[in-house]
Amino acid sequence: MDIFFLLKLVTIGVGFYMAWTIGANDVSNAIGTSVGTKALPLKKAVILAALLEFAGAFFLGSHVSETIQEGIVNPYVFSATPMIYVLGMVAALLATGIWLHLASYLGLPVSTTHAIVGSVLGFGALIGGIHAVYWDKILSIAASWVLSPVMSGFLAYFLFSLLQKRIFFSIHPLKAAKRLIPILVFISIFTFSLTLIYQGLAVLNFHPNIYESVALSIITGLIGFFIGKIIVSRLPKDQCIPGTSPHPMESVHLEKAAKHLLRLKLSAKGETRKKASSLLKETAMLKKEVQKKSHVSKESSIYNKIENQFKYLQMISACMIAFAHGANDVSNAIGPVAAVFDVLNSKVINTSSNIPTWILLLGGSGIVIGLATWGWRVIETIGKKITTLTPTRGFSAELGASLTILVSSKLGLPISTTHALVGAVLGVGIAKGISAINLRVLRDIVMSWLITIPVCALLNIVVFYILKFILSRFTGFSI
Repeated sequence: MDIFFLLKLVTIGVGFYMAWTIGANDVSNAIGTSVGTKALPLKKAVILAALLEFAGAFFLGSHVSETIQEGIVNPYVFSATPMIYVLGMVAALLATGIWLHLASYLGLPVSTTHAIVGSVLGFGALIGGIHAVYWDKILSIAASWVLSPVMSGFLAYFLFSLLQKRIFFSIHPLKAAKRLIPILVFISIFTFSLTLIYQGLAVLNFHPNIYESVALSIITGLIGFFIGKIIVSRLPKDQCIPGTSPHPMESVHLEKAAKHLLRLKLSAKGETRKKASSLLKETAMLKKEVQKKSHVSKESSIYNKIENQFKYLQMISACMIAFAHGANDVSNAIGPVAAVFDVLNSKVINTSSNIPTWILLLGGSGIVIGLATWGWRVIETIGKKITTLTPTRGFSAELGASLTILVSSKLGLPISTTHALVGAVLGVGIAKGISAINLRVLRDIVMSWLITIPVCALLNIVVFYILKFILSRFTGFSI
């Protein structure tokens, strides 16, 4: 059998395996919040995510693939020995797949972007030398890993705080929900449509300009707006919060009063300090009492009806996050595959190459099958273990993360979906209070992030030498 044909078959198999492990591990993050809030049952969430993951990979995946393919290691360093570059990329795929497979088995939501970048970085630095690595690109990618959880966390915090203030802390919560929910539907669908239409349909030879894209997105957003109006029309007529229950803003005002009393206590002396201390204790006790009663109030039918409306919104945000994930993370599997095929076909290393449609299909299919077969293993971590999620919190987290991922995908930054979603979930958790966050689970997640890059870098080197030995031992092809 021709050695180049054999290497192509191996690359296809390893690339598909890598995509499968992405679906098994990372896609669980995309739908974990929807399953955790019970907005979608697991089976329906998997089907919905599979469709949107594939669409994102097919329509937008090639934008980020270029970064993984040629933006981390300088291919020209291997121009004299292109087969070493081929084996290095195949080893990167296999090493990353092995790590993700193990992490999925253990239920750890690790970053596939961390893993593939670590693998390519380890191979490039050791085999090609330190000078083979584009360190400026590595620094920009590393910066995006920090920026993504901060940005998505801020957006999720802002969205959830806005919902609290404008709806749940409103004197007329049902009226506020009827007014705000259709607007949120418009924003979600407009953003999703604009991302898909503007340059996203290039694979179908449809190239609208920015004005046409915005116009089409506004139309689809308005359709969603009126559908949202129909959905919220089923809510009962406006009614005030019962007078027997404390208004939610009481807790907010007491919190502010406690902060001012604490400042007074720390700066005052003598009798004023004693009175401030006494008032601070009374305020703390009153705050606990109000919060307890407010919690009971929030369990009332008014709040439950509003939360139920956000399940529909969370379905939209779940579609966005799945689409965004497919667009961003399919590159982790297809970038090295495209690079290997380009070298095997031309026998030389080029600075750039097109991403064939069939490779996008390979990556998208692998992600979908991985999600359907093993994706359930790490869903609970994002959906249930970090903080308690409700439909409003889940929607805020998903929308914040999806906006961050979609923008980064268009900019060609291979950010971590795991980072973005964990940051978003933390954002809505902080909005509720730091005590609402499971710090032990958060610690385990961060530790898994820290060890992923060095583990994959070392594993890549081991796999590379094993592949090199097998190739020379059983085919007689020496490198």
